Amino acid sequence: MAMEGYRGFLALLVSALLVGFLSVIFTLIWVLHYREGLGWDGTALEFNWHPVLVVTGFVFILGIAIIVYRLPWTWKCSKLLMKSIHAGLNTVAAILAIISLVAVFDFHNAKKIPNMYSLHSWVGLTAVILYILQLLLGFLVFLLPWAPLSLRALLMPIHVYSGLFIFGTVIATVLMGLTEKLIFALKSPAYSSLPPEGVFTNTLGLLILVFGALIFWIVTRPQWKRPKEPNSVLLQPNGGAPEGVETSVAMNFGNMDKSDSELNNEAAARKRNITLDEAGQRSTM
Repeated sequence: MAMEGYRGFLALLVSALLVGFLSVIFTLIWVLHYREGLGWDGTALEFNWHPVLVVTGFVFILGIAIIVYRLPWTWKCSKLLMKSIHAGLNTVAAILAIISLVAVFDFHNAKKIPNMYSLHSWVGLTAVILYILQLLLGFLVFLLPWAPLSLRALLMPIHVYSGLFIFGTVIATVLMGLTEKLIFALKSPAYSSLPPEGVFTNTLGLLILVFGALIFWIVTRPQWKRPKEPNSVLLQPNGGAPEGVETSVAMNFGNMDKSDSELNNEAAARKRNITLDEAGQRSTM
């Protein structure tokens, strides 16, 4: 099936991938060039894993997971395969987000810095918790075949909305974190004087913001939505029977009525034949 506005979709997809990839590269350059590198020893080098893992997993990979159903080249793949890819990407993003939190708490504890005092930390931890719950719910309800169709139909709008809400929250949290880090780290020259690191990191923030905007635009265009499979069963919004079920039931009842009618006709014909035979026998006697 051809996608409506395919060229526009392709241009936005390439732009999103390019901007997202640049965001990851800018983050690596920032921590390796301006923030002294990476390590896992309780120092600031361990903290530097936090922005790298968040931008890579919780922004870039999560964004790709959100739009994976929109890729027209995957429309011929089975829905189960695409669900597995979607769940796999989200699982990788969740693992990277959790490791990034471990890096922050290790660094704070080693340096005797209080935990969970800033708005950035509150919103960030809330986003991670909601994301893990979202992942578990999606795995249990949509990936495994045990959930009834009525439950899937009920939870699907919530699943879609909460995914976009979490992604938007992550973008906002990352921007808060970048600003917070620059305010704390840049003293001489101060962040307010726009030093090269400040300009570079502000550019990184703009790239992340543009990436989020592109993902939101791609995923909210109805003409780029994955078409429904021909044999899929969809529930009516009012809780009625699934589409196709009523038709098949009616056809079955129609066939049953037809079969009953034919049987009745055959029985009546046999009865008439028996009556005629008996009459003929009486006349010959």
